[in-house]
Amino acid sequence: MAKALAFSCTACGATHSKWSGQCDACGAWNTIVEEAPLSSGPRGKGLGARKGATIPLADLASPEAPPPRTISGMDEFDRVLGGGLVPASATLVGGDPGIGKSTLLLQAAARFALAGQKTIYISGEEASAQVRMRAQRLGLAEAPVKLATETSLRDILTTLDAERPDLCIIDSIQTMWSDTVDSAPGSVSQVRAACHELTQFAKRRGTAVILVGHVTKEGAIAGPRVVEHMVDTVLYFEGERGHQFRILRAVKNRFGPADEIGVFEMTGAGLAQVPNPSALFLSDNETPAPGTAVFAGIEGTRPVLVEFQALVAPAPAGQARRSVVGWDSGRLAMILAVLEARCGIPFAGMDVYLNVAGGLRVSEPAADLAVAAALLSAREDVALPKGMVVFGEISLTGALRPSAQTENRLKEAQKLGFSSATLAEGSKVSSGGGMDLRQMSDLTSFVGEMFGAG
Repeated sequence: MAKALAFSCTACGATHSKWSGQCDACGAWNTIVEEAPLSSGPRGKGLGARKGATIPLADLASPEAPPPRTISGMDEFDRVLGGGLVPASATLVGGDPGIGKSTLLLQAAARFALAGQKTIYISGEEASAQVRMRAQRLGLAEAPVKLATETSLRDILTTLDAERPDLCIIDSIQTMWSDTVDSAPGSVSQVRAACHELTQFAKRRGTAVILVGHVTKEGAIAGPRVVEHMVDTVLYFEGERGHQFRILRAVKNRFGPADEIGVFEMTGAGLAQVPNPSALFLSDNETPAPGTAVFAGIEGTRPVLVEFQALVAPAPAGQARRSVVGWDSGRLAMILAVLEARCGIPFAGMDVYLNVAGGLRVSEPAADLAVAAALLSAREDVALPKGMVVFGEISLTGALRPSAQTENRLKEAQKLGFSSATLAEGSKVSSGGGMDLRQMSDLTSFVGEMFGAG
């Protein structure tokens, strides 16, 4: 009797009885693939009469030593990893083509090798000569890193089993090919099989494995979503082509905080660390300009100050535009609707442009008030007071909600010379460290005090 075919969605994991072009559960297109059914064994026998081994159990209070970590010396890279590289861990690094993933990992490999870690760098995309040329350009040619170019997963695992390295970097997972899977390299089945084998090798041999992954046009790592569940850590290397700054962001980390960021600057000698990113994302203008507002945000465990820039201009009839860089466009639409419905300030018939300076992407709801301040400043052509930071979440009723880690935000602002802050009423703050604090209960009172309207 033929086994029934099973189909599943690589985006959300939903199962289907037959193939279709669109997943009914998540709405994604061309993500449904055939799954090999599991063997159920003889009918009525289950797993058979033979018993398995008893699993040792422990309670939650059992003492457990923290995992040992290896420090590379790249503070920004170590910060995103949660404090250093953990043995037997699997890390997935994704990013746009040409953003600098290979450069970053080659620099990290050299640092770990110089720290005494036996390191192997395997490239499936470039020839050995190309990797050596990059290493010479970065001044890393003397680092004791072992280099290989191979795409056969069987040969790679055999070599790693013989060498027993402390760290192995695979660039990239989409180029790996397993002879046990009947499909082309880069396909869903090949990527999943390669990631599973390399992750299991890492756990079995105690080798830390870093995998490079391509991203789709939507910005997600290409391949099945289950790959991100297999690994311990998922990092995204972000940045705009027009900016020299790059941001390494942890979106998943079993050994440290998620949403932690490390900031780098692309130079002729490779990626340089940026120890004070707040100064990087702020403009050098001493006099505040209309349409700008400084937001005191939190990225992971690090407070970061960024500048929101807005431009509001008359639009041709029926052709108003909304353009956003570095923030959620849906969130912008909500802020504009609240300003019109709760404060009576319309933006109809006006082009609205919003930008986060420096190429940083902000996803924190606490940026709502800074966005509203920048929009109103641009619309009224009135600059905000000098030396002021703004943060707070806006609800649909127009009320302002307090943000977490208020003390850390204020300390970072004061360190950079800011003297006042506007925030939501009820924020947990002791004294503000000498800063002038203005606590607002709703958006209407903020508009009235800042711009004399409302």
